[in-house]
Amino acid sequence: MVSEHRPEQQRRVELHRVYEHEELVGHKVLVDRLWPRGISKASEPWDEWLRDAAPSTELRKWYSHDVDRWDEFVQRYRVELAEPPASNALVHLRDLADDGGLVLLTATRDVEHSAARVLRDELVAGG
Repeated sequence: MVSEHRPEQQRRVELHRVYEHEELVGHKVLVDRLWPRGISKASEPWDEWLRDAAPSTELRKWYSHDVDRWDEFVQRYRVELAEPPASNALVHLRDLADDGGLVLLTATRDVEHSAARVLRDELVAGG
């Protein structure tokens, strides 16, 4: 897959919790590996679920949302994002962001210390 990034164009990538997205405009993508609690699979209130964009199960369990591990988590997750299948998911997200607004959704309470934030930062930086 080849992504044709247009550097002159700033990507619009928003980041929100899955429970707070009803009024958001853009292509909504759940980027968690696990299905969020309290949401029916029949309702699926987003456009797609991209599990491959999420950290591996091993990395997710190691991090366990321990903010003291945040910097190392970011480094390890970026390594994962450089290899398939995560790299393919990242290309797909870049393409969606280039085509218009993109909304990354996560069930994580601490959005600022989440894998979804790392994804947003990667996409906005143009990487």
